[in-house]
Amino acid sequence: MFERPRGTRDFGPEEMAERRKLENLLRKTFESYGYREVMTPTFEHTELFVERSGEAILDEMYVFKDKGGRELALRPELTAPVMRFYAQDMQRHPKPLKLYYFGQVFRYERPQKGRYREFWQMGLELIGTDTPEATAEMISVAYDAMTNAGLKNFILRIGDVRILKDFLEKKGMNTRETLRAIDKKDAENLSREIREFIYANNPEKMEEYGPADEVDHYMEVLEILKSAGVEYEMDLGIARGLDYYSGVVFEIDAPALGAEKQICGGGEYRLAELFGAQPVPTSGFAIGFDRTLLALKKEGFGAEVPGSCVYIIPSEKSIALAFSFSRKLRKDGMRVEMELGRRGIGKALKKASTLGARYVVIIGEDELRKSVLSLKDMKTGEQRELSEDELISVLKTACQKGD
Repeated sequence: MFERPRGTRDFGPEEMAERRKLENLLRKTFESYGYREVMTPTFEHTELFVERSGEAILDEMYVFKDKGGRELALRPELTAPVMRFYAQDMQRHPKPLKLYYFGQVFRYERPQKGRYREFWQMGLELIGTDTPEATAEMISVAYDAMTNAGLKNFILRIGDVRILKDFLEKKGMNTRETLRAIDKKDAENLSREIREFIYANNPEKMEEYGPADEVDHYMEVLEILKSAGVEYEMDLGIARGLDYYSGVVFEIDAPALGAEKQICGGGEYRLAELFGAQPVPTSGFAIGFDRTLLALKKEGFGAEVPGSCVYIIPSEKSIALAFSFSRKLRKDGMRVEMELGRRGIGKALKKASTLGARYVVIIGEDELRKSVLSLKDMKTGEQRELSEDELISVLKTACQKGD
């Protein structure tokens, strides 16, 4: 017996119903802000990700050579592929350019709770502007995505890596160990001065140590979000990706997930020139789709597998008629299943009940002789004989109403 590869999952109909429900809710939010979907290849040239993240990323990727000897990698994230796509084909498009994506990504790491080797990301890139209102809107998309998906217990934290970096450089503390301690919220290994700066969130301190233009930019972003009713916490201790991001950054946590609580992160960055494009301000974020779904399910999120409205049970002599009739109903937008196992009427009705079908159409020997179709209401138990046209009319109304 074959087993699925380590770090991957199978999803049954119930799980897929939940995943599609969340996916559609997120898509609806992204598109309400004018973002349009793009898709990139599942694998790219390995150097694309090395250029973006450094040599260390090689240990986390699935890397292989194709038959032509080219070194390729399954994508470990989606920002680099989207920016490669932009640099290669979309530089002349009117800006700002609003793009979003949804897809699988792959990381070769030790599987653990909420973390797999194959997982899904949904995110966006805003290319061509870095005004405070653009950054605020980008963050607002992430906030609204969580709210519209139904997540109640989450925290949006907003910082600025340029302000943090400037402070650390002026204090002579811009070391790898300091950044690691800040990133891990390791207060014991941080000086009192650093703790006061990143946790007190004092605007006067920021003005003293941060670049004036960046402090103004950061505070204006926060003010726009506040006026729009977006709830957030100031957090100058967001240090992840210090070399990658260039200004305002944010993270969204779902406390119910414990240690693996981050479900979304992003900010302002500069990447286009790495891939051969002209320098252009960019911002974006990625949502950990799997973790977000896990957080939602802790709050009762779910979805029903859509059942068929109609189940058709033919006799052997009426199979062709039943097949034709079922196609007519589907063309009218109905969910229709037909008995395919040639079971007796009792077992077929039981199957229809198991599938949650509201109506059963029976086309047996008697129905053929009378040139009628029998309609059984599985909820009330009522059964009646109708002509084909009458039956289509009844079902069209009933199935559209969801009766």
